[in-house]
Amino acid sequence: MRVITASALAASLLLAVAAQAQAPQSFRVISPIFGQLVSFAMPSNFTVVFENTKGGHYIREAVLSGETPERWTQMITVTGEKGMALTPGHSPQIFASTIAGGFKSACPDSFAARAVGETTFGRFEGFVAVIGCGRIDSGPTRHSETTLLITLKGATDYYTIQWAERGPESDEPPIHDISWNARLRDLGSIDLCPIVAGEDAPYPSCVDKS
Repeated sequence: MRVITASALAASLLLAVAAQAQAPQSFRVISPIFGQLVSFAMPSNFTVVFENTKGGHYIREAVLSGETPERWTQMITVTGEKGMALTPGHSPQIFASTIAGGFKSACPDSFAARAVGETTFGRFEGFVAVIGCGRIDSGPTRHSETTLLITLKGATDYYTIQWAERGPESDEPPIHDISWNARLRDLGSIDLCPIVAGEDAPYPSCVDKS
């Protein structure tokens, strides 16, 4: 019995090591976006391929290494909307609904959404949902596109973190897949921190809390 138990333990350890080796490591991303630093954990197999600030709108896109902004299977997008938190009548849930409305207009016949719910990131309000299109024509071929959507209300600005995946077209996007819960955990501790005058990277005011 001791031999069998020891063998089973050794096999379990080997499987655990193999799984750990296959899982990509993450690194802490800390970015000054308008009034605050936005911090979260991004898997190391993602590469930033686009970044732009236009007026009061900021966007940064990262895709799996080897993919492009036009041809990708997964994309992590960060956005910022300057001053939106100072406008009465907005909330993270309303902001998420507005974004979901954009998806729905692109695929009214195959749109689906699932609210994960209200939450907080530190002292800041947030909302999490999974939204998507079963069939969408953007990109090189028709496909499904599903997004883990996180909206955050900062001190003065609104932010989003979105983890999207493209797949085969279908009648409904896979919004109930358990992988979205895992991806929410993979983003680690999401933080909004103050920008301190004269502070240089790695921004000690926004330390890794994951």
